[in-house]
Amino acid sequence: MTSVNCAQRIAQSGVQFGTSGARGLNDGFTAQVCQAFMVAMIAQLQPRYGFSGVVVGMDNRPSSPKIAQNCISALHDLGMIVQFAGVLPTPALALYAQRNKMAAVMVTGSHIPFDRNGLKFYHPYGEIDKADEAAIVACRAVPSPMNIQPLPDPDHKISLPYLSRMLDVFPADLCAELTIGVYQHTSAGRDLYVAVLEALGAKVICLGRSSEFVPIDTEAVSERDKSLARQWACEHRLDLVFSTDGDGDRPMIADHSGHWLRGDILGLLCAKALNIEALSVPLNCTTSLELCGEFKQVRRTRIGSPYVIEQLTHLADIYPTVAGFEANGGFLLGSDVMMNDKVIERLPTRDALLPLLAIVYLARQRGVTLAQLVRQYAVRFTASNRLQGVALANSEALLVALQAQPQKLAKVLKCDGVPTISSTLDGVRFVLEDGCIVHLRQSGNAPELRCYAEASSQQQADELVEILLGALAQQVSMPVPGN
Repeated sequence: MTSVNCAQRIAQSGVQFGTSGARGLNDGFTAQVCQAFMVAMIAQLQPRYGFSGVVVGMDNRPSSPKIAQNCISALHDLGMIVQFAGVLPTPALALYAQRNKMAAVMVTGSHIPFDRNGLKFYHPYGEIDKADEAAIVACRAVPSPMNIQPLPDPDHKISLPYLSRMLDVFPADLCAELTIGVYQHTSAGRDLYVAVLEALGAKVICLGRSSEFVPIDTEAVSERDKSLARQWACEHRLDLVFSTDGDGDRPMIADHSGHWLRGDILGLLCAKALNIEALSVPLNCTTSLELCGEFKQVRRTRIGSPYVIEQLTHLADIYPTVAGFEANGGFLLGSDVMMNDKVIERLPTRDALLPLLAIVYLARQRGVTLAQLVRQYAVRFTASNRLQGVALANSEALLVALQAQPQKLAKVLKCDGVPTISSTLDGVRFVLEDGCIVHLRQSGNAPELRCYAEASSQQQADELVEILLGALAQQVSMPVPGN
């Protein structure tokens, strides 16, 4: 009988690397598949990065404890020192690994549908890159028989460096006299955020805590969550509402009216608060970044944190302070920065908490509300949404057709002229005759067609997304294998 190597197990599982980690159906994360990922990670990353231990964390998905158990059991079989963090935000896990020169594995599906999950991998210096991903899925090591062990008790002290990173730098009265609603749902950091904000002087109202997993997508906020934010802001007279996606690396922040702010605007404001000189951002972030004139360089990348991090590395060789973020709001700090004569250490993975505190700090410095602060920098307005359950082949066929005949897009949108294709780096990005931008791409994490729009008003951007996705829904409605 021929032994099955790691590459074969991973390929047969249907679990694939997307824009942020390996993602797949829950059923794909068998003990053998989890073992294959762990064996491949150790075989491919340990010689390069020289770590002696691995710290494992997870989100609140029902499938996460079993996957964590499988991963930890496989690591023990490999003779690794393993620490189990339990449920915590992904950036908290990454920071602990960075400080302790360890690798890390986060069991999380982030925002993707309930029937799916994923794994995120870290070495002692940050997220793995695309070369590391390729090495893992190509690993031909043959796993030994596996010994499944009980899931150990979590070590909650692993979150402490993440807490101190914020509390040691920002003023102790940063949030004094502010009433902040924390939309907890099933976020991995829902209790940690309350502790941080209360320590900084805020009156915190806990909202929407759930025992059933809620797949929050910060890039496609549901109508229900939009309505809830407005209701909560009015009912509790909130100064702002804060939430995150499932694993706590993408922020959601709403102003005093309950209006959720776009993630790229949050990134812009955070970068300004931290005096960042150069930025690495994906194509779909607002062009307000260039138009506001606040940054010495803005480099555009494909969508996905590994691409943003790749350019961050290059920018760090040129500029003293660099950062990156995505349209979904996750902020990546690529260099140490000074605030209040103290250092915030670099953390080149998406973080949800730093943007919140940095933006509050900037608004307090200027004596303005969050909404007023946004108006100072939002030169252009963006919107996004998605069609779920769209097979890759259907998305690809649609994008090929529109790229060949962009006049079809103009017909759907009822706009003048023929749209110009400005980029095919990641999906297809069109510029309309009036300067508006429409961008379509297949998600790298789930069977979803993503649509992004930019315009001179929020209403126009929202309408572009609504009209286009409404028109395309029937064309890409074939079922997704496995759904």
